[in-house]
Amino acid sequence: MMAATMQQQALTEAADMVSSVPTGLFIDGAWRAAADGQQFSVHDPATGDVVARLANATPSDAMDALDAADRAFPSWSRTPPRERAELLRRTFDLVMRDRERIARIITLEMGKPLRESHAEVSYGAEFLRWFGEEAVRISGRFGSSPEGTGDMIVSRHALGPALLITPWNFPLAMATRKIAPALAAGCTVVIKPAALTPLTTLYLVKLLEEAGLPAGVVNVIPTTNSGGATGPIIADSRLRKISFTGSTQVGRVLLEKASANILRSSMELGGNAPFLVFDDADLSRAVEGALVAKFRNIGQACTAANRFIVHASVAQEFSRRVAEKVAQFKLGSGFDPDVAIGPLIDEAAVAGVDELVQDALSRGATLVTGGKRRGGAGTFFEPTVLTDVARDSRILREEIFGPVLPIVTFDTDDEAIAIANDTEYGLVGYAFTASIERGQRLINELQTGMMGWNVGVLSNAAAPFGGVKMSGLGREGGAEGIDEYLTTKYTLLPSVSRP
Repeated sequence: MMAATMQQQALTEAADMVSSVPTGLFIDGAWRAAADGQQFSVHDPATGDVVARLANATPSDAMDALDAADRAFPSWSRTPPRERAELLRRTFDLVMRDRERIARIITLEMGKPLRESHAEVSYGAEFLRWFGEEAVRISGRFGSSPEGTGDMIVSRHALGPALLITPWNFPLAMATRKIAPALAAGCTVVIKPAALTPLTTLYLVKLLEEAGLPAGVVNVIPTTNSGGATGPIIADSRLRKISFTGSTQVGRVLLEKASANILRSSMELGGNAPFLVFDDADLSRAVEGALVAKFRNIGQACTAANRFIVHASVAQEFSRRVAEKVAQFKLGSGFDPDVAIGPLIDEAAVAGVDELVQDALSRGATLVTGGKRRGGAGTFFEPTVLTDVARDSRILREEIFGPVLPIVTFDTDDEAIAIANDTEYGLVGYAFTASIERGQRLINELQTGMMGWNVGVLSNAAAPFGGVKMSGLGREGGAEGIDEYLTTKYTLLPSVSRP
């Protein structure tokens, strides 16, 4: 009874906090209604309740946002790097000031446990600080031509207005990971947050405004008509950059549209991460790594471990330990401090996960724990462990995006690597082994853009995030992240030292 009371109090407090979130579009430095006055609802996935009604941007609103970004670009791109850096640093400080409020907004609209929302606030804020520091380090080079006939200058310049499209699963971090490098480089932006979780982005932009954001530099267009709103922007020659995080299917469509104007494109797409456990692995560390790599964010992360590829000699013990832990996970509202697994984002997500589990079971997989949705309010699916998963199961081919851990076995290193690479995706891989030689081989042979070696979480603002194959192109974070918003110009001038 006490836990239920505490949970209800937390929900009430979070709902009250939503009143501090703007409900309009943010265009050219002003909050406003949609052109046609329409709104859409945002729901709490733990209850299904409507928690907010927001302006629903139209295509004409989207073009107004691009107009504003285009007008603001010349001035913002000439703004001294130190001033751009200080804006980002002030915003970082404001995010940290309001970290409790932001964490509760994230949990309310997305569902993850509150402690994970706190972790996202710390992670997401770090992009503001990191790229604020990178803004003053944009550099070029100068040197003589090899023939000595002239001097070469290589300079870096902001690309221009950018369209940023963010997903629903990390509503703060995905926004800061795109907005921060764009602003640091001198670009202006139009950002379209996911319609399922737009509140966090709107609150972030409110803080940017408080930090002194000039009009038109950041424009926000929440909408349920994503294609209708973004299509005219992408087709407009003034747009020079698009950054998208989401499914490979949608990314492919956006790349086709971006090709018309040869837009610089960053695509962080789907994943099918292998999690390899070798016979020399520290099993305690591997189990802890598996739990966080799989169940963080309720399994709804492109970096979530998707296929657990375990050496036959340790598979039984690894499976037993993992299942024992998973069976103890509490399912429920993210505001309950004892909950480990919150709701999936919506009914479609639950249905998709259930389909993959049923397909695996029909092909001979063994259900160790979990395996079904929870009845009642909210969109919950039990944390699940499957063993004896057939190699042709859909769950090994498709991104799960839910709390399901499927296990297959291998006998040799060659077999493990072959299984790991047998996918069209290549975002991240995880490997647990005590062998330095094996680890070095995996660095060279795993077809992924990132690898966690004896760790289950590897994302960091100071590191380049991105994948290969169908997992996308470009990098976010690290020194590489700001490069995505810069163009390179080469200038040759006569050498003054030449007679």
